[in-house]
Amino acid sequence: MEENNIKKIVKDAYKEIAVTGGTCGCSCNKAKDISKSIGYSDEELKIVGKANLGLGCGNPLAFGKIKEGDIVLDLGSGAGIDAILAAQKVGKNGKVFGVDMTKEMIEVAKENAKNQGITNVEFLLGEIENLPIADSFVDTIITNCVINLTPDKAKTFAEAYRVLKTGGKIYLSDIVLLKELTPEQRNNKELISGCVAGALLKDDYLNKIKLAGFSVKILYENTGISKQQYNGMPLESIMVELSK
Repeated sequence: MEENNIKKIVKDAYKEIAVTGGTCGCSCNKAKDISKSIGYSDEELKIVGKANLGLGCGNPLAFGKIKEGDIVLDLGSGAGIDAILAAQKVGKNGKVFGVDMTKEMIEVAKENAKNQGITNVEFLLGEIENLPIADSFVDTIITNCVINLTPDKAKTFAEAYRVLKTGGKIYLSDIVLLKELTPEQRNNKELISGCVAGALLKDDYLNKIKLAGFSVKILYENTGISKQQYNGMPLESIMVELSK
């Protein structure tokens, strides 16, 4: 499927989620239950309020070493759950930027941050393959179940490398495949927007990260998520630390 068609499918799906407040099409559980099952605490979910839509496949904040005063970038920030949590960690001397390609999600995230009294976060409309961020600008990047949605993952990792400071870290959670999908599955609209059809085989995914220049450390692998949220499809979520 062509890149522009994939982007339109994803954008339309997440526009609908932003407008309706629904959870990801790949799951039928309530947002709170989903988020707790992938590593968010009750305290964190209380902090983020309505920013939790149950769209993640892990909790990068649970593994990420974000320090006070850091500049943090959230790739595919959605309704703002991880950006808001990161903003709490960096404090008044730090700043968090969230980038998302869906205008409606940006609007929802801004409203959620305002409602939670978060002032050190800024949400920017843009594509993570073409980040509206300067070179070597951020200390830490977080991203949660988003890179699988991008048609050009090599470019996404190259952009992340560009904007990250030397010595900086990326904490990402994402879906990877354990077995190749059929052509029909690859072109299924619900699976494309549902975090599956655009996912790569695990080794291919990790190789693209390394080719961008990062060193890779796998922190956690969740095979149980397949049965919990994806009807037993051959996939898992991985939590990875990348270093520049």
